[in-house]
Amino acid sequence: MLFNFFKSKPSAEPKLFYNTEVHCHIMPGVDHGAKTTDDALQLIDAHRKWGIDRFILTSHVTEDTFENNPQTLAEGFDRLTSAVKQTERPVSLAYSAEYRIDPLFMSQLENGQIVAMPGNHLLVENSYIQEPIGLDHVLFDLKVKGYKVIMAHPERFPYYHDTMSRYEELHSAGNLFQINLLSLAGFFGKDVKKVAEWLAKNGMVDFLGSDVHHMRHVAAIDEYLRSSDYRKMVPHLEKTVKNDTFEF
Repeated sequence: MLFNFFKSKPSAEPKLFYNTEVHCHIMPGVDHGAKTTDDALQLIDAHRKWGIDRFILTSHVTEDTFENNPQTLAEGFDRLTSAVKQTERPVSLAYSAEYRIDPLFMSQLENGQIVAMPGNHLLVENSYIQEPIGLDHVLFDLKVKGYKVIMAHPERFPYYHDTMSRYEELHSAGNLFQINLLSLAGFFGKDVKKVAEWLAKNGMVDFLGSDVHHMRHVAAIDEYLRSSDYRKMVPHLEKTVKNDTFEF
């Protein structure tokens, strides 16, 4: 009888070097992320395989598409926390939102309807078409109001790609950057991946987020975490990423 001593072993589950998710669309039924609690639980389980057991849920708040408010976010969070408790999944949950800088956001800000992340952090998103008018003033005003501003996936905005110094200006002004694992994985194209890696190598990645909406995103991240590309980026990312500093 012959024995195959060189039979390949199943690869271990890829692990992240932190255990807190800071940007994801897992809250069910509030945007174009998880549609049901079952979808949400499936996405939570996928994160757990990466070593994530703490989640800050950041559903979209955008004018004309996902006009969420504190009530709709709380209702979605209640649905998910109830499902998590019933199924006894060992995870901790908190919630906020990913706020597009648009008239709806400015109105909610004025009316005290903002749901901040732990520690009064606030995840804000630019338009994909152009930089919001008066962006520097808006970001400065948020910091004056006591928010710690986190810019969501700035690597995904093509109008910055030819003026990389703009990233340095925004970051040096005290705005924190959250980069997507999906960007580093190349999910949004080579240009976005290149910029995300440049930001990492230049010490401007303060937070990493999956930005997961569905299982196709999970598959892309899972493949990336098994790659040499990821292993090469970890030494840069470990120096600056602060995901586990959130208290909740």
